[in-house]
Amino acid sequence: MLLQRPFLGSRSASRSGAVRSLAALLFLIATSAGAEGPRGAPLAPRQARPQAAKGSAHAPVKPPRPRSAPPAVPKGYANNVRAWHTPAPGRSAPLDVHDRPQLVLHALNTGERVELVAASDRGGFSASDLDRAATLLRDPRTGNEHPVEPRLLDAIYRVARTFSAQEIRVISGYRTPKPGGHSNHGRGRAMDIVVPGASDEDVAKFARGAGFAGVGIYPVSGFVHVDVRERSYFWVDTSGPGRKSRLRGVLADLASRADAAALARGEKPILPFSLGVDVEAALRAQNPGLAEPVAHEEDEDVEPGGG
Repeated sequence: MLLQRPFLGSRSASRSGAVRSLAALLFLIATSAGAEGPRGAPLAPRQARPQAAKGSAHAPVKPPRPRSAPPAVPKGYANNVRAWHTPAPGRSAPLDVHDRPQLVLHALNTGERVELVAASDRGGFSASDLDRAATLLRDPRTGNEHPVEPRLLDAIYRVARTFSAQEIRVISGYRTPKPGGHSNHGRGRAMDIVVPGASDEDVAKFARGAGFAGVGIYPVSGFVHVDVRERSYFWVDTSGPGRKSRLRGVLADLASRADAAALARGEKPILPFSLGVDVEAALRAQNPGLAEPVAHEEDEDVEPGGG
């Protein structure tokens, strides 16, 4: 009797299908485990690393942050400026025997004060008072003194009289010249001043009318520069204390008219500054005539208490 072998084709196919299903299930489990973090939390998508600069083995360097500009004035400086411009209550300039106000100079750098007696309403000071003024106006950094130009004191006295000033507060007087410097501060011909109770703008406006004067207003530093010179020149300097000058000439036509008016009053320009001993040459220089204002050459100004 022939025995027939059972047909195994369908059973083999069923086993093969089960294997494929099991493989698919294992793949799904593995995929799910790789897409989740601890306790089934979804993993954050990976961020692409920044590309290195071409030709460099390192990541690109972040550009440096721009440096902020230093403040225009030191902290608290504005309070100092307000204090300089505030008059002391109940005080006025002392009177001389002719009931004429004296010129009171107060050096803010040293705290010294002098009272000077004028010979007339337009000024005029004795040799001894000129010496006292020169001592007060000395360079506080070096102790150096320089004779003060009498016409400078006359100009400052007229400012004090015009504004009924109890005193003139001096920011800077004589300054030891720098090599190659041409500042009138180094010639005893200039002061940086504050008039208590008056605005710098009003003081500058008046001083410009004197003729043969240099007048600069410093709105940030808080004072007015006044000097005497051959030809008038006016300017505004917006630099802060101890900063590089940001000077801009102004009112050139007014400067020329002020000098012409001074000549009409019989005044003469100051002689050029010189340390020579040739008297005849100095006399020949007394009548230079009027010309266009020359460029202003000033050393950097120093605030009270500065270096």
